[in-house]
Order: sequence, then structure tokens, then C-alpha cells
Amino acid sequence: MKTYAFSSGPNNNRRRFLKSQLIFALGACATGLPISEAHSSPSNAENLGGEKSAEELRDQYQKCLGGPFPDLTPVHPQVREIIQKDGYRIESLTYEAQPGNRIPALLLIPDNVTAKNPAPGIAVWHQHNGQYYLGKSEPAGLAGNPMHHTGVALVREGYVVICPDALCFGERQDPTGRLKDGAYERFEFLTEIVRGRSMAWRNILEMKRALDVLCSRHDVKSDRLGCYGHSMGSTHSWLVGPLEPRLKCVVGNCCLPTYEGIEEEHLLHCFPNFVPGWKLHGDTPDIAALIAPRALHFNLGEKDSGTPIVSAKRGLERISDAYHKAGVPDNFTSFIEPDTGHVLTDAMWNHVKNCFERHLK
Repeated sequence: MKTYAFSSGPNNNRRRFLKSQLIFALGACATGLPISEAHSSPSNAENLGGEKSAEELRDQYQKCLGGPFPDLTPVHPQVREIIQKDGYRIESLTYEAQPGNRIPALLLIPDNVTAKNPAPGIAVWHQHNGQYYLGKSEPAGLAGNPMHHTGVALVREGYVVICPDALCFGERQDPTGRLKDGAYERFEFLTEIVRGRSMAWRNILEMKRALDVLCSRHDVKSDRLGCYGHSMGSTHSWLVGPLEPRLKCVVGNCCLPTYEGIEEEHLLHCFPNFVPGWKLHGDTPDIAALIAPRALHFNLGEKDSGTPIVSAKRGLERISDAYHKAGVPDNFTSFIEPDTGHVLTDAMWNHVKNCFERHLK
């Protein structure tokens, strides 16, 4: 896995995107909470969360997201094209998240994997980076930065890999053509808010459907599923993990921004990071902690401005405490690379590979 010096921190695309998201605070308004409560200190939030069991917090998390998910219907996957690569093939397909809502994805399958020789499955959630045109094509190795061709790297390790387009990315941009890039993302974010839900609710529902696709395949070991993401993809990993018990191993690279750190540094972050009302119960690491007892690993760059490291370290400690309480301290691991920004380095990738090998193979 090769890294590039020019990516030592958030690039210009990411900075321009973050600057454009001035209305992210509207998510907090959707809770209808008094300002004094919405700005309660991290310590108060932790104390509130500490009074509840993990199961109670998981239920509260679901409520903050926007409530229960709808009854799931068959995903009806349809293959559109097959692209043969060296040692694996890519199936371009769509599947139905909800009736009338089909999700485009790229499925990478090793040549030696069959129904008689199935493999573990991994979902790769793509990054944001303000590159709405990329989406699934980057981890699938068809476009973008070779650093993030992680779906290809994983299929070469023997996994079946699914790379879906998140809402507003790749093939899922405004079908009317009226809104472009961040404007369309704001539109979809606000559409969910007025429906009493968050964008995270929508993202999680669609990620669960991607796992349904993996489980529907005879060449995938449905009891050996994991997920990985970089940046916004990392956010997606720890958002879906608590509500998806089929995931045996969750890995996030370079994105664990705490609300504490976001407020201290005045950061503007991707919309999925914001779960309305959750700060009354905890912070983002307390969401990730709900993945326990299943395996969880985080890579962080010490100098990643999008994840202030001092508050992130405190968050890692809270996650570690949750895994100790669950009786599986070794199922949570983390790695902070010194003098490193918002990238995927060789050392980080080795941790990703080792975590999946340990828990999925």
C-alpha cells in the first residue's frame, strides 16, 4: 500500500468542502433541545451515558439517529457489467435498499472464490474529500488516489469486497441536475432532518443493505463479515457497527472526531458525524464503544487536523474501558502514527490487514 507525500494532511478539496458546510449546526436544532442542554459539557454527557447499560445506550442511539429502520425487503441485486482483472473480477451491480431506491455498487471477487470455496466478506465505505464524482470507484481501484484502492488490496488478500456509492456520491448525485456536489448533500441532509431523522440514519440503513448483498451470496462466508473505511468511510464504520451484529470486525482509518474536539477547534465536518441529541448521552467514541464485544480497530494520524488528537486519545481510552468491561480487552486495538496527517500509510495498512486476518480468517 503506497502513500504519497502530497497527502500528508487534508487536501485542498477537503478544506473547500469543510468551509462550505456552514449549516451543519442545523442538525442540533432538529432535536428541539434547549440551547443550555445542547451545549452540555463532555463530562456531563459522559456521566449521563455512564448511568445506562450498553443496551440502553444502543437503544438511545437508535432514537437519536431518527428511530427504527423500516422493515427490510429483498435487495434484488442485478449485475450490470463484469470486468475481469488480474486475479479477480469486478461485478458492477445495483441492489434495492428500499422499494424504488436502488444503490449502485462494485463487487470484487477473487478468481479462486466460488460457492464451494467461499471467502469472508468486507464492505469498504469510501471517503468524502469533496470528490463527489468518485465514490465507489476509488476503493474499487478504477479511479482516484492509488493510496485508497483498498478494495483491490483486500480482494488480493482473498476477501470478497463490496464498495457501494454513498448518498450524493458517484452515481448518486442529484438526478434532476439542479444541485451540484455540496449543495445536493446539504439538500439531502436537510431532507432527512425535516423527516425527523439524520443523514447518519439513512447512511446506516443503506450500509446494512450492502451487508445483505454479501449475505445473499453463496461465495461469501456470511458469518465472517467486516467493514473498513477511511475518513468519512471511517465515520461510517463506527456509525453502523453498533447496529450491525453481523460485522465481526470493524476498522476505521483517520476519522474519530469527538464533539468535544469539534467544538474546541471550531471544525466543520461531514454531515454523518452529527447525531442529533447524542451529546446528552455521550460523544462519538461512546458510539464506537457500543460495537463491543466485537472486534474494533482505529488508525489515527497524530497531526490529522480533522481528528484533534488530544480529545481523540481520551475517546480511545473510553472505548478501551468499554471493551475491558465487556471482558474482551484484546478485541479493541488502536494505532496512532506520529508526525502523520490524514493519510493511509504502510504501517496503518498493516494494522488493517492484521486485524481482518485475525478476526475474519
